[in-house]
Amino acid sequence: MKSFTLPPLLCSILLLIASTSWAQNLSTREMDRINWMEFAEFVPDKISTVLLPTGTLEPHGVINNGADNTAPAAMAKALADELNALIAPTLNYGMTGLLANYPGAFEISEEAYSLFIRDILKGLAKNEFKNIIILNGHGGGQTAVLQKIAAEVANEMGVRTLVINWWSYASDVTLEVFKEDGGHAGLNETAYIQAIDPTLIQKERYQDNQATAYPKDKSWSAAPFPSAIGLYQEGQGYPNFDQAQADEYFQKVNAKVLKLIQDTIAKWDLAGL
Repeated sequence: MKSFTLPPLLCSILLLIASTSWAQNLSTREMDRINWMEFAEFVPDKISTVLLPTGTLEPHGVINNGADNTAPAAMAKALADELNALIAPTLNYGMTGLLANYPGAFEISEEAYSLFIRDILKGLAKNEFKNIIILNGHGGGQTAVLQKIAAEVANEMGVRTLVINWWSYASDVTLEVFKEDGGHAGLNETAYIQAIDPTLIQKERYQDNQATAYPKDKSWSAAPFPSAIGLYQEGQGYPNFDQAQADEYFQKVNAKVLKLIQDTIAKWDLAGL
């Protein structure tokens, strides 16, 4: 009788379907709400992926100071079932940078942040997660640190890591939905938060002169940055507070990020990593 071997990609799909069915009785996907005995029953045999939201506390125009935490945390909840993943507690403090002097902002040094995120990633690896997906809500120097440490931990611990800056990866979705570019606390980020929780928007406090376009040619710099809204393009990205567009944007961004994660895991599996 002739034997045959299933293609690696098909094996990955079948395993994902099977693991999803096994996880139907999971009480919660949030790691800080699950019992240790239940965790042991599911990880790693039935669940091998974890989502880690990261952000910071800094001003965001007329949305909440914690928008960089609110966005990736909500994204993780929206994607966890599809990915059969657990959700690690959000790392709410980060490398804020030029907005650190605004009221309510916090700044963690690069040295402290690097050590802390390294230990978090190593802890997730020691808990036998194979796929560690970082949903990052804050850019600047924090992105470089996350990418560097995630790559080092992947090599050291034999795990697979993916760092995603959602607003940057979904910049084409911003143009599709709004027909213009966005910005920090601009049209796109404000819309994403509005879709999550409209009560986090204080529209009555908004004024167009609260926004400043980022310099493209490094011809000037200011510290602190003069506005809590930073536009990627001059004259584009001002918040419009349209709920229908916000809901559409939320769904399309999540779908794009979901596909990236699914495709990356499938390719890791195909390569036998």
